[in-house]
Amino acid sequence: MPDMANNGITLANAYEHIGEEIGLTDWVDIDQMQVNIFGEITRWPTRGHNDPEWAERESPYGGTIIHGFFLLSLITYFVRVGGIDPADGARSLNYGMNKARVLQPVLIGDGIRVRDRIGLMEVVDKGKGKRLITTTHHIEVDGLGGPAAYVEYLNMWFPKVD
Repeated sequence: MPDMANNGITLANAYEHIGEEIGLTDWVDIDQMQVNIFGEITRWPTRGHNDPEWAERESPYGGTIIHGFFLLSLITYFVRVGGIDPADGARSLNYGMNKARVLQPVLIGDGIRVRDRIGLMEVVDKGKGKRLITTTHHIEVDGLGGPAAYVEYLNMWFPKVD
């Protein structure tokens, strides 16, 4: 699995790596406190996400679940720590997402571990060395069969200027 920053993938040759897995992040710990904070800052502190006692009694899942948007919001972190920056890229701008899907509920319980399996899907030349790079993200939860979320993430990359 190539690491764009360390194995020679550049803005110029990224086309050659379409369809490859280019990153697998380390596990990240998520706990109920983080879910509560996410609920507060997004103004969506619902019982199913933020009230463990209620969720244990009333939820069909038997406890609180992580916000789907919390899982998806980790994409930018995973891109940064996943080592997938092109070796000759100076900076990038978030360009958007395609096919963002929350595939299954994830119980928080005493805490969970999540990671991202990153693939290179598409590279589009935008002129002057810029590339619109689409990566696929399968967000996995330790012990959960199959990905919990999937997204195609678009990033506009700008080349380094000498």
